[in-house]
Amino acid sequence: MKLLIIGAGGVGQSVAMIIKRAGQEGAWAEKIVLADYNLDRANEVAAMCGDPRFVAENIDARDPDQIKALVNKHGITQVMNAVEPVFNKNIFDTCLECGVGYMDCAMTLSKRHPDKPFELAHIKLGDYQFAKHEQWEKAGCIALVGSGVEPGMADVFARFAAKHLFDTIDEVNIRDGDSYDIPGHEGVAFGFSIWTTIEECLNPPVIWEKERGWYCTEPFSEPEIFSFPGGIGDVEVINVEHEEVLLVPRVIDCNRVTFKFGVPREMRALLLNLQQCGMDNAERKIKVGASEITPRDFLVKVVPDPLKLASKMVGKGCAGAWVTGTKDGLKRSVYLYQVADNQKCYAKYGTNSVVAQTAVGPVIMLELIAKSIWNLKGVHGPESFDPDPFIARMAKYEFPGGMQEKDSEYCEMLNRERLLGTV
Repeated sequence: MKLLIIGAGGVGQSVAMIIKRAGQEGAWAEKIVLADYNLDRANEVAAMCGDPRFVAENIDARDPDQIKALVNKHGITQVMNAVEPVFNKNIFDTCLECGVGYMDCAMTLSKRHPDKPFELAHIKLGDYQFAKHEQWEKAGCIALVGSGVEPGMADVFARFAAKHLFDTIDEVNIRDGDSYDIPGHEGVAFGFSIWTTIEECLNPPVIWEKERGWYCTEPFSEPEIFSFPGGIGDVEVINVEHEEVLLVPRVIDCNRVTFKFGVPREMRALLLNLQQCGMDNAERKIKVGASEITPRDFLVKVVPDPLKLASKMVGKGCAGAWVTGTKDGLKRSVYLYQVADNQKCYAKYGTNSVVAQTAVGPVIMLELIAKSIWNLKGVHGPESFDPDPFIARMAKYEFPGGMQEKDSEYCEMLNRERLLGTV
């Protein structure tokens, strides 16, 4: 595989470093072109890798001709989109035109319903991409959308549960929480893309129910306490717009799908304040000197860069799928997860654990595509593929998964059998 990574930020850097650390296990990547609007940044990441396979290039992700030029120059067979989803349509369509594979961590953006934004779904995440499934299928190419950790790894967990752990599934509930702190830091701090965090937190969250389909609620609705493994403990999580809710029910037979994330209350208040004064706007252009910039793009420039805070952040983050249903006639509840420690990730990859977790899913999926283990043509999410080879590779890439059997009839049966020594 000759891979073009568009975006040399935290995720792009982590993808490159994970492949590099894999040594011979990462030899499926014959060439890795790191392309960024900031060429100095691309050169910096390539130099970190210290491997002739890693090449830096300059690119403007808005320009199809520049993407085509790099694809042709390097004989690219697969593009990894590691920039904000505002660029997705252009990169996605250009890859189709070039006849090369496409992958992203976050799908094309949604648009809220003009009259009932907190009730009805309108243009959903990924609608633009799935509408072109037949074109991609006819071209004999794969577009793997939502390939990060959430969406991505969490979708694989859901498919694994459906394949191995349940006879019937009631709910697939994605739950994400952490114990992160930045000792001594005062003021605003984002652990992930500032642009994307604002987008997903302030958009109307989507829920899916078999009898109702997709519908929306108000931001930060339905708070609940979820107990996370890895020493993280209880975290209050709330509804947030996320791709898993749009992906999972396309493939997995279930009754309900939700996504809830542990956004601290002070961060929720900040985001709502930004919205009230229009600083979340990503469309309205404001003239500043000789340039024009959106309020959200301005915030990205002035808020502390998550990459620069990475070395100071401590704690762990957990991402996973909480699946409920039945097994052998008994009710069952299982949480499949991955826990990442920030300081360990920073020592290995030079990035925080949030982006490192996001990057490992694409790396595993890229290997599976390179080896034709995952080989469905068209537009697909990760839950469309056999989960077993992905799960088998997690530990190899230093991100082992875990499984927590939660209280249920099935758990009680397992405990009885353990007590009697029959398991």
